[in-house]
Amino acid sequence: MYYKTAGESHGHGILALVEDFPAGLEIDKSKIDLELRRRQGGYGRGERQKIETDTVDILTGLWQGKSTGAPITLWIRNRDYRIDTAPEITQPRPGHADLAGSIKYALPIRPILERASARETAGRVAAGALAKQLLEKHGIIVAGFVRSIGSLSLPTPPEELAPNELLQRRNSSELYTVYPEHDTVLKWRIDEIGNTGDTIGGVIEVRVFGAPIGLGSCMQWDAKLDGKLAQAVMSIQAIKGVEIGLGFESARTLGSVMHDPIGYDNTLLQTPSQGFVRKTNNAGGIEGGISNGQPIIVRAAMKPIPTLKKPLDSIDLNSKQPMPTIYERSDVCAVPAASVVVENVVAFEIARQLKS
Repeated sequence: MYYKTAGESHGHGILALVEDFPAGLEIDKSKIDLELRRRQGGYGRGERQKIETDTVDILTGLWQGKSTGAPITLWIRNRDYRIDTAPEITQPRPGHADLAGSIKYALPIRPILERASARETAGRVAAGALAKQLLEKHGIIVAGFVRSIGSLSLPTPPEELAPNELLQRRNSSELYTVYPEHDTVLKWRIDEIGNTGDTIGGVIEVRVFGAPIGLGSCMQWDAKLDGKLAQAVMSIQAIKGVEIGLGFESARTLGSVMHDPIGYDNTLLQTPSQGFVRKTNNAGGIEGGISNGQPIIVRAAMKPIPTLKKPLDSIDLNSKQPMPTIYERSDVCAVPAASVVVENVVAFEIARQLKS
């Protein structure tokens, strides 16, 4: 299963084309719209989210509400499109594709800015929300949530936390964390940063429950599940680090502690683990590039959004003289919204592996 997206962030809309989706699955459009709304939510978002109200139109690939096996075309209309009339920018913004993209493609900054915008992720969320409906048929649940905002880290949710309870707690939080009781402190920190004209990032975690043994491959380097997930998540705007399971902490851990001993429980024979049990899940559900029946755990580090109200130093591309950046509307903190994107990108990649 594959998807492609097209359309600039401020063009007439975002189009996602999902190929090789199986036939006969009843598709609930409202579930896709719900994920699109969640992507636009989360404390710390900017003015654009007050303009757009994203919903999806499914243009092809369905008949009487069921998938036909033909490519499924998802269309998300933009209310705000001004790429042809917006003023040109000549000061590349640090942290964006402005400078490198303008040089690489020999284009002004504006078309680079629009195409590289995170608005594009609306298409990926829609595709992921579609993929989740396939995963549900296989008993697989994907849940993403915020682990930290800046230096304010939240407790690690217990691994035995049931997916339904995790999602219920996540959905009760304005920050999309599993600890809504900490929202007040996190919101205060975001407001404090926003009042200085700055931005703030954070860490996102996604857990995949119910994935069977055998997704991915150890036979080819480019078919490893952890490699596929890392590439998919790393491709999201502002993501600067991805880890599976214990991740970077594994470099500071001895092998006798790091690796998860294997046991067997015959009463769990009919579960995704086929009865093989672990006391720990430091591998994050993936060994040798293959899912091992344990929950898959992926984390992503998101940098602060690089569009700041407080100007950064840059140069004018025409005169090559020093000049501060110009502010384009943006978020103070997009970590909650990014958690929705990471969750749905992971869901799509897991669904792809079911077909491989």
